Amino acid sequence: MAVRGALPDRYLTPEDLVILLCLPSVETVYQWRRKRIGPPGFRVGRHLRFDPAKVHAWIESLSEEVA
Repeated sequence: MAVRGALPDRYLTPEDLVILLCLPSVETVYQWRRKRIGPPGFRVGRHLRFDPAKVHAWIESLSEEVA
């Protein structure tokens, strides 16, 4: 897995987001998705995946809201 600015160079799984964002559980990721408040994701069959660039943009948007 190649790393670019601390984000992997592949699509992320919900488990990856838990590790990356120090979340309490993978259920948090699914709750965010249901509430449409987390990073945008997409399905590949039954598997949920996240584009690292969109996760990074989502994190940046959060820091802009705080500033």
